[in-house]
Amino acid sequence: MNARTCVVQAKAQPVLGLFLGVCFAVLSSSFVSTSAWAQFDKTAWPANVATPKIEAVDLQGKAWNAAELAGKVVVLNFWATWCAPCKDELPTLQTLHDISDAQTVVLTINVREPAARAARYMQSTGMTFPVISDAKGEWAKRWGVTVYPTTILIAPNGQARWRIVGDVDWSGAQANTWLVDVRQNVSPANSVSKPATPKR
Repeated sequence: MNARTCVVQAKAQPVLGLFLGVCFAVLSSSFVSTSAWAQFDKTAWPANVATPKIEAVDLQGKAWNAAELAGKVVVLNFWATWCAPCKDELPTLQTLHDISDAQTVVLTINVREPAARAARYMQSTGMTFPVISDAKGEWAKRWGVTVYPTTILIAPNGQARWRIVGDVDWSGAQANTWLVDVRQNVSPANSVSKPATPKR
């Protein structure tokens, strides 16, 4: 090895080290984020907080209101295309939408995006569940949603029962158990919440 090679290597080592360090940091943060997305926080809807009214027309032109939703379990999901965990979760909401009977409604709120963007995303992914546009974030504020995704489970009597913050596999057995409990009007105090099994 000649002197010139040693100099080149000496200069390259700090650059290589920096490059590897950046790669490691990006990989680590990606792993941490992915793990975090697989977690959720499920809490009972506060007894002293009234359930906001649902009155809106979705992107497909269908009107949603108390009369339309009476007697049904509503899975009200808040999402956005800029939210990676939301995009992970949405296909499972589509599956739930596809397999649910007429007594369960998947209704989603696209937050702080133009309606056209949400419509394009739905078209590009082939998803067909109802989407209400919340371009100004008014729905999110009304429902106290500040983290995405957030899902509210609403009982057939129109009362919000649970708030789930974080992504969940809505096509899985655990989510099905929650929906059955809500449909049967089981007291939130009697239902035990456990962390979801990571999907990834």
